[in-house]
Amino acid sequence: MNATRAKNQTNNLIVGEHFDIEVPDTAHQISSDSWFQVAFVLTTGINNAYVLGFSGTVMVPLGWVGGVIGLILASAISLYANILVAKLHEFGGKRHIRYRDLAGFIYGRKAYCLTWGLQYVNLFMINCGFIILAGSALKAVYVLFREDHTMKLPYFIAIAGLVCAVFAIGVPHLSALGVWLGVSTILSLIYIIVAMVLSVKDGVKTTHSRDYEIQGSSLSKLFTITAAAANLVFVFNTGMLPEIQATVKQPVVKNMKKALYFQFTLGLLPMYAVMFIGYWAYGSSTSTYLLNNVSGPVWVKALANISAFLQTVICLHIFASPSYEYMDTKFGIKGGTFVLKNLMFRIMARGGYLAVSTLLSALLPFLGDFMSLTGAVSTIPLTFILANHMYYKAMNNKLNNMQKLWHWVNVVLFSLMSVAATIAALRLIVVDSKNFHVFADL
Repeated sequence: MNATRAKNQTNNLIVGEHFDIEVPDTAHQISSDSWFQVAFVLTTGINNAYVLGFSGTVMVPLGWVGGVIGLILASAISLYANILVAKLHEFGGKRHIRYRDLAGFIYGRKAYCLTWGLQYVNLFMINCGFIILAGSALKAVYVLFREDHTMKLPYFIAIAGLVCAVFAIGVPHLSALGVWLGVSTILSLIYIIVAMVLSVKDGVKTTHSRDYEIQGSSLSKLFTITAAAANLVFVFNTGMLPEIQATVKQPVVKNMKKALYFQFTLGLLPMYAVMFIGYWAYGSSTSTYLLNNVSGPVWVKALANISAFLQTVICLHIFASPSYEYMDTKFGIKGGTFVLKNLMFRIMARGGYLAVSTLLSALLPFLGDFMSLTGAVSTIPLTFILANHMYYKAMNNKLNNMQKLWHWVNVVLFSLMSVAATIAALRLIVVDSKNFHVFADL
C-alpha cells in the first residue's frame, strides 16, 4: 500500500466513517478540505469573469422572459443533476474521485475512455475561454490608456497564458488554493460591483427607450436561442464535480450537498445581479464582455479589468486541476512544490498544456462560440445525460417506475438538446470565421 492510499484510509478511520471504502491512488490530496472551502471553490467557478459575458450571451439571445425563466430552470435542474452525481461518490464500496472512474465503474472501460475524452474536451475548452477572457481584460486596460493599437489581442492572450502557467507551477493541487479562494472572492466582488454600479449609472442616464427584442431573422433567432440554451448549461456546471468532491472531508456526500446548496443559493446572487442589471442597462446592444459597455472613471474600469484578469488566472487553475492530477499521478509527482524534480515536471507538463491552450485561444478568440460549443458537446452530456443515466443504472433496483421514467425523460430530452445546440454552435463558428480572420484583434 502506497503512502497516499494509507493516508486516505487513515483519514477515513479518524472520522470513524466509511473506513471500508476503497480510495484510488492519486498524487493530490483527498478529504482535506471543509465543505465551506469546497463551497467557495464552486462559487468561484460560477462567479468567474465569464459572468461579465452572460448579459450578452444569455440574456440578449433569450430576452427577459426566456432569460429569466431559463436561468431559474437551469439553476434547479443543475442543482438536481449535481446532487445525483454527489450521491454516487461512494457507490459500490469505492470512492470515485474522478468522473471517468465513476462512469467506468458503472458502465465499463469504453465508458471510462469516452467520459475522460468528453471531460478533457470540456475542461480544455473552458480553459481556452478563460485565457481569452484574461487576454481581453488586459487589452481593455491597455485601451483605456493608449489608443495606438500597437498591442493586439493575441499578444495579451500570450501574456495571460504565461501568467496562468506561472500560477499553475506554483500551486500543486486544488486543495492548495487555500487563501487564493479568498483572494478570488474579493476580486470577483470588485469587477461585479463595478460592472453593476456603472451599468446602473448608464441605465439611469439613458433617455431613449432600450431595445430588448431578440435580433435577427426567424431562422437566425432559432439558432441563437438554441445556442443560448447551451450557454445556460455552461453557466452552472463544470463537468468535474467528483474531482471537487474528492477534496472534501468526511462525510463526503453530506458535506458536498452543503457546498452545493451554498453554491446554488448565496453563490448565485452576484451572478444573477450583474447579468440582469447589465441587460437592463444596455438591452440588445449588451456586449459579450460587459465592461466594454460601461462608462465611468478610467481608474475604476482599469481596476475592474485587472481584477477580472487576476481572478481568471485563479479560476483557470480549478478547471485545469483534473488534467494536472492525471499527469502528476501518472508520473508519480508528489511532495514539495519546489522540489527540483517536481518543479521541472510541472514546468514542462503544465507549461505545455497551457501553451497549447494559449495558442488555440489566440488563433480563434471567439468567446461566445467557445461557451456554446462547450455546453453542447460536453457539458450537457456530462452534467445531465450521464448524471441521470448513471443514477438510473446504479439505483435501478431502488427506483419505482415513475422515477425510472423521469430519468429516461431527462436522458432523451437532454440528448436532443445536445444535438441541437451543437449544430447551432457550429453555425456560429462558421459565421464568425467568415467575419474574423485567425489571430483576430477583437
